Amino acid sequence: MHKRPIRLLIAAGLLLLGMLVGRFLLAPPAAPGRESPASEGSVEARPTVWTCSMHPQIRQPDPGDCPICGMDLIPLTNESSDDNPRILSMSRSARALAEIETSPVRRIFPEMDLRLAGRIDYDETRLKSLTARFPARIDRLFVNYTGVPVRAGEHLGQIFSPELLTAQKELLSAVAADPDGTFARAAREKLRLWDLLPDQIESIVESGRANDRFILRAPIGGVVIEKKVSEGDYVETGQALFRIADFSRLWLFLDAYESDLTWLRFGQDVSFTVEAFPGETFHGPIAFIDPELNRTTRTVPVRVNVDNPDGRLKPGMLARGTVRVGIGADGAVIAPQLAGKWISPMHPEIVKDGPGQCDVCGMDLVPAEELGYVTRPDTAPPLVVPVSAVLRTGRRAVVYRERPDADRPTFEGREILLGPRAGNVFLVVEGLEEGDRVVTNGAFKIDSALQIQAQPSMMSPEGGAAGATHDHGAVSTRPEIPDTDAPALTLPELSAEGSIRLLDGYLALQEALAADRLDETRPALESMLEQTGHRGALPDLIHLMLDAGSLDAIRRPHFETLSEVLIAAIRADPAAFAGRSALLMHCPMVYPNRGADWIQAEGPLRNPYFGAVMLECGESRGNLLPDGPTETQPYDHEH
Repeated sequence: MHKRPIRLLIAAGLLLLGMLVGRFLLAPPAAPGRESPASEGSVEARPTVWTCSMHPQIRQPDPGDCPICGMDLIPLTNESSDDNPRILSMSRSARALAEIETSPVRRIFPEMDLRLAGRIDYDETRLKSLTARFPARIDRLFVNYTGVPVRAGEHLGQIFSPELLTAQKELLSAVAADPDGTFARAAREKLRLWDLLPDQIESIVESGRANDRFILRAPIGGVVIEKKVSEGDYVETGQALFRIADFSRLWLFLDAYESDLTWLRFGQDVSFTVEAFPGETFHGPIAFIDPELNRTTRTVPVRVNVDNPDGRLKPGMLARGTVRVGIGADGAVIAPQLAGKWISPMHPEIVKDGPGQCDVCGMDLVPAEELGYVTRPDTAPPLVVPVSAVLRTGRRAVVYRERPDADRPTFEGREILLGPRAGNVFLVVEGLEEGDRVVTNGAFKIDSALQIQAQPSMMSPEGGAAGATHDHGAVSTRPEIPDTDAPALTLPELSAEGSIRLLDGYLALQEALAADRLDETRPALESMLEQTGHRGALPDLIHLMLDAGSLDAIRRPHFETLSEVLIAAIRADPAAFAGRSALLMHCPMVYPNRGADWIQAEGPLRNPYFGAVMLECGESRGNLLPDGPTETQPYDHEH
């Protein structure tokens, strides 16, 4: 009886041995390009978790597209060192899928095109008012409507004046007594002060006859822009008759924002275009920068003198101007073409090769350096970084630098101190060195990946759980954010039509937030993505807003950041948004220490940060676009 259990034990052992041998012999071969976890060969191990940089809640075992936004998933891998947690290391395949691109930090003298918009107006120094110097009656008008072009000396009208008749008789009597005597000179001077032209006075002397009818003549050539009298009117001394403008030189007034003033100097050449002559460029020097800021539009008028010998340019024309600015160290304006030149401080269009006096006002000329130019830079070119590489929040600026000595693509975050922006680059004060390679595409994805892993990032400098710094609840519990003088992101290059459609999408989003309609925010955000595409920091921000599950999660801080981008873009190139209205609104209650701005197409004010809770809280600060409405709305103090 004892042999049966022994046989059962032997059979079970043989079965177990067979299973182990079969598992070893029939194991499938490893897939090409994949190694066991213990392998440390040259081929990198495939990550087991794939996520979306914009929607970190997505976790998949295989690569593919995000089911929410359609972006390529990236591998969730990180090899941060303990001494520097703001480091992200990834495989080369992950870098390719995340579309990470880098550019070197360089030393150059950057140039930027400062774009301004404005309108053409009369040259105030070339306006002439013709007034009655003695009582008279208007018998006839040869210029009987405004807009008539006249040449100097041409007749304007015919008048009757007993006083003028008496003055002519006085002249004839004085000339008869002594042609060169004191009384004759005084009689001539009296008629000259009464606006008689020299040839008219000589005609009276030569004819020897006084006339009670007198012809009014144009004192200068130009266009009659005002006619103050009609036939049959009786005018008193000092009454205005006509106003004539000389169109041979005009003034172009451009609107410059506060941030533009650091780049503007007297004498800078401005190129501009007008709709009437497409493809043609006109030029003129900056002759005046208004010393006061317009409190409604928040702009400073900049005046450009424009020669117009053929009269093609007309007052009232809208113009788009460009100032080409060369930038030196510390943001100095470089103008090597003015080296050794002397300029009139009152009439900067007067430029000479040496010292002397102004041809217009007689003032002494000054060296170009005294007007704020650097003509011979003695320092090295400034260090610059591409704008697309910088992530900004408040006054903090973060870039991701590629480590050159790492075996795998490795990027470390660095806070840097920025100087002014010059076109597509920022001047770097400290934090980077020449030759460093910084991420210019995909920096936001790297930052998001660090947030997912609770590592220090742009939005969470101290680290912690992802999203811990994003308080979307009540305003009173949100941490105060330092004031900012620049937007966190920048607008990508768009056509004029694309810029307008982007603004339209933003305005639709603003209306949806003000109306507390979460379902209407998605179409507005998707329409904006159609213009920006899916690559870049701004599209990444829009993706974050698309993923938000509540109105508050969209409003703060994302809608404010989006608003700053649009406001900065409109101020930088208002002509790109021509045909639209963009009222700048401000609510001081959004964040206790500074408030927040937004854009509306029209009034009345509708607050997108609070919706129905405080719908009318805030004030209008004017229109960001030229010729738009500037209606104001009071701040609702009851809230």
